Amino acid sequence: MGKAAEALKGRRGISRAAPLRLLPDLLAGLCLLLLGLAWLQIAGLMSRAVAVGSMMAYGALALLLLMRWSAPTGGFGWPNRVTLLRALPVCVLGGGLAQPELYREQGTLLAALAGAALLLDGLDGWLARRLDAATAFGARFDMELDAALILVLCLGLALSGKVGAWILAIGLMRYAFVAAGYWAPRLRQALPDSQRRKAVCVWQVLALLACLPGFVSGSLATGLAASALLALTVSFGLDVRWLLRRAR
Repeated sequence: MGKAAEALKGRRGISRAAPLRLLPDLLAGLCLLLLGLAWLQIAGLMSRAVAVGSMMAYGALALLLLMRWSAPTGGFGWPNRVTLLRALPVCVLGGGLAQPELYREQGTLLAALAGAALLLDGLDGWLARRLDAATAFGARFDMELDAALILVLCLGLALSGKVGAWILAIGLMRYAFVAAGYWAPRLRQALPDSQRRKAVCVWQVLALLACLPGFVSGSLATGLAASALLALTVSFGLDVRWLLRRAR
């Protein structure tokens, strides 16, 4: 009984200490974010409200990571560091929602930030395979960041008025699917790996990114966003059909 209690106490100690190993990486990410925001403000490209919003977004991300991190040994790891680096432009894009007109006035800059996040996507997975460091946490971190990037871009385009509010269906569809799984457990089954699903995800980001630059008209942006919504709807429909058929 005494040994069992000591073992349990040790596991609890590890569980409490594990998130603390993330602090150096989170602080490094914060420093990089502050440097980038300082440069953007000096260049007159962003307001203080956007900078504050970006830091709040990063703070929320850091809190979620500290709450969800559960590895008993080891640190954050290079694959997750790359994903964290990719999260920085997403935080700035999220901060831009505090000033929606920025999505019209500085659309090209925001498209460059979204492009940087897109270019880094895949590098974290490649590193995880290369270093044999793939984890369920890393895969979830990467997936949730992709979903957050898509939702933020949809919100920015809708709030700026460049595309109608219907564009939010693109960003919210994945969250609606997850919520539906609580009511229909059959939708919580694991889906097989799919190149079609990956291609649709990439097209969503590319289409939304292409909507941002100022030289892209509202009608062209609407067409691009509509194509992304159509592809996403078909993809989700195929996945739902597969899950329901498997359940039967």
